[in-house]
Amino acid sequence: MTTLRLTSTALAVLLAFASAPLVQAETTPANYVPANATTPMNRIVQDNAYKQLDYFFKKLVAEKEAIVMDGSAPFKSGDKFLPGKVAAGLGHVLLNTPKDDPSLEQKLKEYRQIADLTVDMDNHTWGIYYYMGTLVKLKEAGLLERAISPQTLEKLRKNLDWRTFVTPQWDLISLPTNYYGVAFSIARLRMLMGWEDESAGKVLLEKMLTHYKKYSGKYGFSDETDGEGRFDRYSILLIAEICERFLETGLQPTDELKTLLRKAADIALNSMNTAGDGFSFGRSLGPYGETALVEILSVSAYLNVLTPEEKQYAYAFSSRVAARYMDFWYDPAMHSLDMWGKGRRTDTYRGKHRILGENFSLLHQLIYTNETWNKAGFKDAAPKADLQQWLDKNRPQFSVTTFAQGDYDRALAIFRDGKHVVSLNMINGGSSQHDNSPYYPLPFAQGIVSGVADSGYAHPQLLPKFTLADGTQLIGAAWIKDIKTAKDGQRYTVTYRQDELDKLGKKGPQKDARIKLQTTYTLEHGQLTRTDVYTPVGAQEVDKVSLEFASFSDQATIKGNTVTFAQGDVKEYSVSGLQQCQSAPTNGNHDFMAPYGPMKTLVSCSTGKLTMKDPLTIKWTIKYQ
Repeated sequence: MTTLRLTSTALAVLLAFASAPLVQAETTPANYVPANATTPMNRIVQDNAYKQLDYFFKKLVAEKEAIVMDGSAPFKSGDKFLPGKVAAGLGHVLLNTPKDDPSLEQKLKEYRQIADLTVDMDNHTWGIYYYMGTLVKLKEAGLLERAISPQTLEKLRKNLDWRTFVTPQWDLISLPTNYYGVAFSIARLRMLMGWEDESAGKVLLEKMLTHYKKYSGKYGFSDETDGEGRFDRYSILLIAEICERFLETGLQPTDELKTLLRKAADIALNSMNTAGDGFSFGRSLGPYGETALVEILSVSAYLNVLTPEEKQYAYAFSSRVAARYMDFWYDPAMHSLDMWGKGRRTDTYRGKHRILGENFSLLHQLIYTNETWNKAGFKDAAPKADLQQWLDKNRPQFSVTTFAQGDYDRALAIFRDGKHVVSLNMINGGSSQHDNSPYYPLPFAQGIVSGVADSGYAHPQLLPKFTLADGTQLIGAAWIKDIKTAKDGQRYTVTYRQDELDKLGKKGPQKDARIKLQTTYTLEHGQLTRTDVYTPVGAQEVDKVSLEFASFSDQATIKGNTVTFAQGDVKEYSVSGLQQCQSAPTNGNHDFMAPYGPMKTLVSCSTGKLTMKDPLTIKWTIKYQ
């Protein structure tokens, strides 16, 4: 018998392996689970959100307007909402401090100093609303006179006014229609402060509801434009905000508003998942895509728009969103949320110059939605742990919500495939966003398909781009008609046509009828397929047809026009109808960053010059795990 003798080093290595846990499966967006996923939302907020606010309070007191956060100077950034967000964020600290806490008097003194410091700074619309809401809460708590000096309060009475952005004829001054809701809220809050009577609030309420009806049509979701057909997460969120404003200012939402809220709640319920992910399409995503769902669900629960069982699981999801914020978005080393590092990219509107305001507004959203859940009976309640099982059993595998029909159709299809939630959002109309990939009619799903904030059309994600001989560039983005759906077993199809393609290069979409498009999506377990049939009107000279897919998966190998990936949710991507494909790492290129992280691989396919006389079929398939 042979005896094996181990050195002390070798023995230590073996023992280390023996006691080590099993290697975890690859962490992808689909199987990510936030730390504290089943911790009560109230505990997450109390133990984390308020600590972050305490840090900002101390930092502002020490550094004042010279404050610097991760290299950015917030008070030099031109953030016109910042004074109001500061007031709200620090106001939460005061309101959460027990009346008998010895530290309260010092906090009130310091709050007064910061209010004196910011009172003459630019503060517009949303900033006014944030400030007004805080003043009302401080008044109700009996803290107002100790938190705000008389001189500063008089300045605030003059400055915090809806009339700064509404004309005497009740028209908004160069603002989108949803700002009637902001003006209405400010007017009601001013009334609660005793600064004006209820007359303006009544007029602005009527204006708000009239415009909501006008731009949401019979389907109940608000167009972001004046009827040009662009819908977004905010189109779904807005009815929840209106109901929140009613409650905040002492009014009860009508049955009609609750009916509209239920429509938004159905989309939110169908979008829920175990990772705490939010909306995956449109602009201003990242954590705002997540808190938007929590806003819809929390007010729906409070108003009993949800069933008792739906409330339980909507709360479980909301707790996961709060846990995700603390685990994924917040960076302890920065003492800040991070929407700008780690390969993440956000809209210019939410750039890093607004770092302080973004922290305050997101913490504010988490705090007041948590308060709504508390009022709905869920304070410190243990979240249900079987969220995925409930979703699989109780939410439809496939659903379609119509936003608009007419000359052009707008709709959202949601396909649930286990932990994956696929949102095929066909909503792209109007100026400024038509050529940005978050608005393309694509099957968005975390870790599988994402847009890039403010992307432009240089790299149109998963949409074939035609470059004609005259230099015109065309994609099939904006002019969608005849959306139809069908089911064959567990396979779902969505079809639509475009009689004009989107001519690129202008702020708004331009019709170009030289090529028509018929599109078919098939959505089935583990596989997404898009088939495009492009039909020329007469012979068309084409210099190039290109197609790009920026994927979160990596370690790619390519054979013909099929790419396989060793890592990531997407395992295979194949293309037919184009001549050649190639793949390459993105190497951290800014053009290929999603709101929640970097794409790893760019697959580019193309065809050279051709004379299009007959229909051209281009097809791509994504297989995922």
